[in-house]
Amino acid sequence: MQETILILDFGSQYTQLIARRVRELNVYCEIHPFNKIPKITSWIKGVILSGSPFSVRDAGAPYPDLSEIRNKVPLLAVCYGAQYLAHTSGGEVMPSRIREYGRANLGFIDITNRLMKGLSQGSQVWMSHGDTILHKPADFTVIASTADVEIAGYQVENEPTWGIQFHPEVYHSTEGARLLSNFVVDICNCHQDWTPDSFIDSTVAGLKEQLDNDKVVLGLSGGVDSSVAAVLLHKAIGSNLHCIFVDNGLLRKDEFAHVLDSYKHMGLNVKGVDATDRFMDALKGISEPEQKRKAIGRTFIEVFDHEAHLISGVKWLAQGTIYPDVIESVSVNGPSATIKSHHNVGGLPDFMKLSVVEPLKTLFKDEVRKVGHSLGIDPDILNRHPFPGPGLGIRILDEVTREKIAILQEADAIFINGLKSTGLYSEVWQAAVILLPVKSVGVMGDERTYEYVVALRAVGSTDGMTADWSHLPYEFLSKVSNDIINKVKGVNRVVYDISSKPPATIEWE
Repeated sequence: MQETILILDFGSQYTQLIARRVRELNVYCEIHPFNKIPKITSWIKGVILSGSPFSVRDAGAPYPDLSEIRNKVPLLAVCYGAQYLAHTSGGEVMPSRIREYGRANLGFIDITNRLMKGLSQGSQVWMSHGDTILHKPADFTVIASTADVEIAGYQVENEPTWGIQFHPEVYHSTEGARLLSNFVVDICNCHQDWTPDSFIDSTVAGLKEQLDNDKVVLGLSGGVDSSVAAVLLHKAIGSNLHCIFVDNGLLRKDEFAHVLDSYKHMGLNVKGVDATDRFMDALKGISEPEQKRKAIGRTFIEVFDHEAHLISGVKWLAQGTIYPDVIESVSVNGPSATIKSHHNVGGLPDFMKLSVVEPLKTLFKDEVRKVGHSLGIDPDILNRHPFPGPGLGIRILDEVTREKIAILQEADAIFINGLKSTGLYSEVWQAAVILLPVKSVGVMGDERTYEYVVALRAVGSTDGMTADWSHLPYEFLSKVSNDIINKVKGVNRVVYDISSKPPATIEWE
């Protein structure tokens, strides 16, 4: 078993950030809803309570039973968690006089306390709360304060339990990583042995035991997750892994042939299936985004199921599900209402009757890339931008036709190849061209034109949960615009999307 830090989620927007920071310390952690606390075993070395959008005084606020945790394993309570411990231990939590949100500085730090070891006087932290701990319980000792928050940090006397009002997991808390290291490494005594190589060794061994000599089928997409999952499975079961790469006609220009060739050079057993005609028939007459997603997803399952049945004796379906997918499906408030219809978790139709194996389900996206690097996978695959399951079908904001796909593929190729040739590709999290459902008047030579408008979209992000538009150089945008208009028949106008997420989404549909 792996040493684990347990993170109890109270619904905070920052909960996944806590997990990412712990993982950066090479320590394994898991997020569980506050109302589904797993049994505390010897492998759980410590517990972190997240923040929450609730106030401890709200009706329906999270009120977990921590009796099996407190004074049994080290406990770090963040923001709401700290207020909850104070409130339920006899302290008083009230609305702040001034809602503190943003940067603050620790004017007082008890550097003799194990949690605060090595922090600098005046250390910058990030506050995000409407309540404050007005009066602490008698056995709570203050270990940190700001100018406005006297009880910014505390420890319960004679108990390995700490609470902090600020968020150490966000980058604005400049010494937050040090504080988390103090808790995870020094206080919880974790050995920092959660590494890509250790993950590969344990996962391959586990897959060998789980799958034995059974046959497994995996749908490849050309993306990072399915590629890394395929190589892990191949190391475990070799030729018993059967990969299927479906061309839905909605891939980037020449992508089907290029990716199929890359997989064969990796030694994978891959079958390419050109199902373009079937997808085009399924999309005929559909323009509503979710209906398009469902039509694409349904057709993929039909094609994949047909191909899987051509392989005798298959017992397992492998998926490239990663940890954020799993977290989303068991979130505090239940599965999100906005989970898209091609979501991996729960996406297996009943009629396939296969058991599911998900070798990446404990990893974040950046960890998947690190594992892929240790496996020796081609950097061109590992460093690919995320690409939506429905492909270009949701980047055509209207009915999908072959003509529109051809236009979008050409424009997209100019944009993506331009990013790569100028060294900008690695600075962007995701880039796309969107074909808009409008035409505009233009002039080319002595002729008036009436052709499509395309929007360029490029964003920076770490995990796709939030994103800011990329400030690409004007000279680059100018060249891409000119190249698209001059070389792509059917486009006479190019615009650039400068919306961030939120409130916009990365994709337009």
